[in-house]
Amino acid sequence: MRKKIVAGNWKMNLDLNEGLSLFSEIQEMVQDEVNGEQQVVVCPPYIHLSNLSKLKGKNNKSLFLGAQNAHEEDSGAYTGEVSGSQLSSIGVDYVIIGHSERRAYFGETNEQLAKKIDAVFRNGLLPIYCLGEKKEEREDGSYFKVIETQIIDALFHLDTSDFSKVVLAYEPVWAIGTGLTASPEQAQEVHAYIRKTIAEHYGEDVAELITILYGGSCKPSNAAELFSQKDIDGGLIGGASLNARDFIDIVKVFNP
Repeated sequence: MRKKIVAGNWKMNLDLNEGLSLFSEIQEMVQDEVNGEQQVVVCPPYIHLSNLSKLKGKNNKSLFLGAQNAHEEDSGAYTGEVSGSQLSSIGVDYVIIGHSERRAYFGETNEQLAKKIDAVFRNGLLPIYCLGEKKEEREDGSYFKVIETQIIDALFHLDTSDFSKVVLAYEPVWAIGTGLTASPEQAQEVHAYIRKTIAEHYGEDVAELITILYGGSCKPSNAAELFSQKDIDGGLIGGASLNARDFIDIVKVFNP
């Protein structure tokens, strides 16, 4: 059975006190209102991770912490970077790898992301690997090939055991922070294609177990319709994750 996950990416938002306040609200709502088996992953800026790990404690089986990035090396002279080993030491569970903003603003390539994926696994963490097409790639019809290349180049070096632990997040770049959202049918089409691509390399059994999230202007008003699609297993949430009520209402779509 595939894991159902809703992950919140805070991006570069919230100071220390604001982050503590929001996380406290989310944690209380998870305990009081989330009664399914879905996982809730909060991915704040680095400054919050240590404090939120202590606040969360070790007994909450529904709430997890994620980082927004990790370097491909475990240590060294890489000023301004944070390594997987450092993240692991403070109780982080997941790491977002290859977000479209990292690709666009920092020039991250599929080849570099493959090394980051290896570093994540090497340090006992789990990757949320992002992929998706730009507006022009959607319009010219090349988006399937773009997505296939992003999967093959960054992930297909993994053995079956590690690959089975990867969480994928399809985020059409043209729908991130724009207010535009892929229709449920558009999102399902790509998610099904991702699963088909995986099946061709790792087999149907592995493909059916992989969790694939949708990211791109997902909010309480459209989450239920998106998550009802056969191959969509949750969401990577941006703006709506900065409001505890909105975020938990998205999470609760998976409540029985």
